[in-house]
Amino acid sequence: MVCRFNPTHFVARMREIDGLDLGTLPRLEELPLPSLPPIVPLIHHKYSRSIPLNEAVVAIPLCELVDLGSGQLHVRTRDELSARFLVPAEAAIIVSGVDKDHIIERWWELDNRPVLIAQLRKLGITMVTAPNYSVLTDVPRTDNLHAMKRIFMVWSEFAAAGLPAALHVNARTEHDYKRWAELIRERPEIGVVAFEFATGCGRGERITFHTSQLMLLARRVGRPLDMVVRGGLHILPQLTQAFRRVTLLETQSFSRTQRRRRAYLNEAGRLHWAPSPTEVGAPLDELLAHNVKVMRMAMEMAMQEPSKPMRFVQRTKGVAPNRNDEAGQISFFDNAQLAIRAQVVTTKREDMIPAAKA
Repeated sequence: MVCRFNPTHFVARMREIDGLDLGTLPRLEELPLPSLPPIVPLIHHKYSRSIPLNEAVVAIPLCELVDLGSGQLHVRTRDELSARFLVPAEAAIIVSGVDKDHIIERWWELDNRPVLIAQLRKLGITMVTAPNYSVLTDVPRTDNLHAMKRIFMVWSEFAAAGLPAALHVNARTEHDYKRWAELIRERPEIGVVAFEFATGCGRGERITFHTSQLMLLARRVGRPLDMVVRGGLHILPQLTQAFRRVTLLETQSFSRTQRRRRAYLNEAGRLHWAPSPTEVGAPLDELLAHNVKVMRMAMEMAMQEPSKPMRFVQRTKGVAPNRNDEAGQISFFDNAQLAIRAQVVTTKREDMIPAAKA
């Protein structure tokens, strides 16, 4: 946890990211962005399959492509990649950086990230989505801001190496989204963003908040943006109103296949999953291909449904009624930068920015 009441740790964490200001990173050259299909299946491994999945574009988790313990790639050539995941050797590969915190923290700890990124580019990876370091509600705001700076830093490492990357706009408050929008508007090299709805951000009132803020972000940027998402199938129609192209990295086909479930659409066109037992040792190739096909049909039908009006979340003046609101950040940034230069950290409680707990 990044907290100024632990001065030694706090200063060390500030130094590793050169402060919390997103503008400290250098500008980069614009890279041509690939035109991705609306839905891309995410494949974790080859087990219980015998033939390559016949898909032109597939997604692979970063942690399955890189041994985060040794800091080495699991594969060196496209043929090895094809054999490891049973995907076509000529398929376009999207590497997804979304994962559990303890896994993506190991990527940050690697000191040979530039070498690994160069190797990924040599493999012909089409695009990477940057790791999504968490912004939690029950930690000091400094921890949130530190996570967002690291997201931008790892995105910059991919982009600087000439590998197209999607910036994961993890955010907790309206102010966070405004910061991302200002950054993206000023930097045309950021042409695609990423977001993950499969966990906390996709539940209850939070999915409405994040969807509305993402749409506002696209509006504030004022130029066409592409988007890559994980989860949130039912809110894709809203997102496509705001973004030029939206691509869903679809995880259910693979995970449900491993649990022997077969997808089907009912009479109303709703997606359901039925048990589909197999013989011991029987390959799952047909079941996976079927589930990918039905998921694509489900997305196409979802996109044809009338889009529900989106209620944009607005801040209430004078009060902080919920965790979407926050105190001003200006004095904090000034104090933090001064603390870094002076190698000391203020411990005045009145300067602290509390983070509401969910």
